[in-house]
Amino acid sequence: MIPIKTPEEIKIMAEAGKILAKIIKQLMKMIEPGITTKELNRVAEALILNYNAQPAFKGYEGFPSCLCTSINEVIVHGVPSNYKLKPGDIISLDIGLIWQGFYSDMAVTVPVGKCEPETLRLIRVTKKALKRGIKKARPGNTFGDIGNTIQRYVESQGFNVVRDLCGHGIGKELHEEPQILNFGKRHTGPKIKPGMVFCLEPMVTIGDYKLKKSDDGFGFETADGFLSAHFEHQMAVTETGVDILTELK
Repeated sequence: MIPIKTPEEIKIMAEAGKILAKIIKQLMKMIEPGITTKELNRVAEALILNYNAQPAFKGYEGFPSCLCTSINEVIVHGVPSNYKLKPGDIISLDIGLIWQGFYSDMAVTVPVGKCEPETLRLIRVTKKALKRGIKKARPGNTFGDIGNTIQRYVESQGFNVVRDLCGHGIGKELHEEPQILNFGKRHTGPKIKPGMVFCLEPMVTIGDYKLKKSDDGFGFETADGFLSAHFEHQMAVTETGVDILTELK
């Protein structure tokens, strides 16, 4: 069953989303050749604690850090390390926090220095796929409508959507019902209703969509080694549409 949140609960999650968006904006400014992903994680944790919030990911199913740093072919859940970012890399920053008992979660993909035009196009397409999915997140539509819209747009651009990972409901738990696929058929799945809060997160690959586990034991990466990108927003469904709770301003 998909939880319906009260206006009071959504207000708390909106506060959490604003904090998280501020933090990720500061982290994005730090992305440059030479910085290590461990340093990004250290700053992310300090920022979360400075806002009197708690890291959502640290310790979650054994994950050792509060920030996921997924580089190049790694799609999600990359563990921060002593790796120094290089020009031409892309990095996905996925971060979550707990604020007054509720979770917030978001992700962005950022180029490092000068990148190839096709790499930048991958990032643009993934970001636009999220925007198109958000437009379908309104009362009366189904979650299949969202997945179908994301899939059709991504494939029209010559890329692929990951099949084995998905978006999710969120609230007092990091992952709640429903699971939200980035592919599918229109008019299928549960109907979207006011009060639902969930995260949409298209994950897009230049090559095949098949995955394998990373050597760190946590990350997932493309099996063929081609680049991938990932964007995520948390949103609350209203009577007339949707409010993005993690909007970058």
